[in-house]
Amino acid sequence: MSTQAIIETVDLKKIYGMGDATVAALDGVSIQIQAGEFVSIIGPSGSGKSTLMHILGCLSRPTSGQYILDRQDISNLDNKQLAAIRNKKIGFVFQAYNLLSRTTAIRNVMLPLMYDRMDSQTQADKEKLAREMLEKVGLGDRMNHMPQELSGGQQQRVAIARALVNNPVMIIGDEPTGNLDSRSGAEILKLFDEIHEQGATIVIVTHDPQIAVYAKRTIALHDGRVESITHNGHRRKQ
Repeated sequence: MSTQAIIETVDLKKIYGMGDATVAALDGVSIQIQAGEFVSIIGPSGSGKSTLMHILGCLSRPTSGQYILDRQDISNLDNKQLAAIRNKKIGFVFQAYNLLSRTTAIRNVMLPLMYDRMDSQTQADKEKLAREMLEKVGLGDRMNHMPQELSGGQQQRVAIARALVNNPVMIIGDEPTGNLDSRSGAEILKLFDEIHEQGATIVIVTHDPQIAVYAKRTIALHDGRVESITHNGHRRKQ
């Protein structure tokens, strides 16, 4: 594993409200995630894990502190700059899949490529890459299916293919098995494991300790602070 930090946060704080009604969703979070790591972030409701995910995913900015992503300080970038970095460097996998319902699997996977105005690839190149990603997640025979024609586990595989298509520096999974039955959830976690073994940096945000232990390392949050960091060793297999 490389020792290069893909993520480094220094005393991150996120304050909501004003005056006496302020709430510190994050209260001085300093973490590092190295290139090629598989890390889970866990905590109960109100712990700050969703707020931290939004900042790590360039969906919001901290009130104070530093966020360095892939050696670039992005703490104070504006929304347009954050959107460009988000599309280029981060692949998202959400609990609800977030697929376009009237769009085929392959077109859903192509979306990040379509949004990248700096991408010089032809339409044929983009389609070829999307096909490769769907084959990688085991859906080579479902490319032209609509989301409603796919099972929940298959829809999440499409979402993972979409997250991979731009070759991001990091993949963020937001409760990625939350809508799945236990068997489909285990298959998705196994797929994350395989992608990690190929060198991807993966961060999974979850409230479930049984999901968190699939990662090599677990960062536990409580009341907006890092409560503990656990090295899980070998991931549990099913």
